[in-house]
Amino acid sequence: MAEKDTVKDQIVDAAKKRFSHFGYAKTTMAEVASDCAMSPGNLYRFFPGKLDIAEAIATEDYSKHLEHLRKLAVQPGKDAAQRLHDLLFEELRRTYHKLEKDPRAYEMARVISQERPKFANWMLENERKILVELLDEAERRGEFKMDDKEFTAEMVQAATMKFRYPQLWSKLTLPKLERELEGVMNLLIVGLCPHMTELRRSAHGEAA
Repeated sequence: MAEKDTVKDQIVDAAKKRFSHFGYAKTTMAEVASDCAMSPGNLYRFFPGKLDIAEAIATEDYSKHLEHLRKLAVQPGKDAAQRLHDLLFEELRRTYHKLEKDPRAYEMARVISQERPKFANWMLENERKILVELLDEAERRGEFKMDDKEFTAEMVQAATMKFRYPQLWSKLTLPKLERELEGVMNLLIVGLCPHMTELRRSAHGEAA
């Protein structure tokens, strides 16, 4: 099993370089196989197709990102509203910059979102677990009130879906997206904990 995983890692690394340089569409399985010094037939033993390799690359990348999001969700010294703010803005900025700097990443993200909807569901499910952890701690501290944390986490995702890989949904600049997300955040906080509204206004110098 360990040897098989090592070969898969080599294939994924080779495909990353190919996709990054030539793009997903212009890369063939035969080229990836050649880069790995193996036959195309042998390559298919490990990955049924090019899309499976792309999904493996995206899974590896997003697993690391999930670890970072979890750290933001439980960071000490900040209240729940601040931690939720940091988490959602990190998601926006990371994905925006990733697609802005690397058109090849945009191409692959678009293909995976269209061809592998289950992958998007996997991402949302794992992010939802992190949101539930945040909401559970916030409820325990008396910061947020909600009837159903799972449902609340799902609705937070629904309200902020536009800000995940935003170039897939709009042509807005990052400052405009940040302005919109700030507005959505304010509405979310009002719904989760009305008394936090005045605290947030004071923090932004908006108190009367």
